[in-house]
Amino acid sequence: MNSKQRAYLRGLANNLTSIFQIGKNGISDNLIKQIDDALEARELIKLNVLDTSPDEAINIANSLAHNTNSELVQIVGNKITLFRQKKKDSKINLPK
Repeated sequence: MNSKQRAYLRGLANNLTSIFQIGKNGISDNLIKQIDDALEARELIKLNVLDTSPDEAINIANSLAHNTNSELVQIVGNKITLFRQKKKDSKINLPK
């Protein structure tokens, strides 16, 4: 993913609300499955890392991106934005 595509996705993510919160339990298999399903349905999602989380947002973001085969778009404070394009019928067309 190049910087132009990342900037485009950041712009789309501005209006999104966080649909997941990661708290004291950290990352579980169930959470990864739910995030995977949300990425399949929405392509672009935002998550919130709570202060009670056992790890920092950057480590959680990298782990989630790796486990869900998604791209880490941005981390702003405790907010993480992830993207995974659908193989068919994608609603988000990235600039070249």
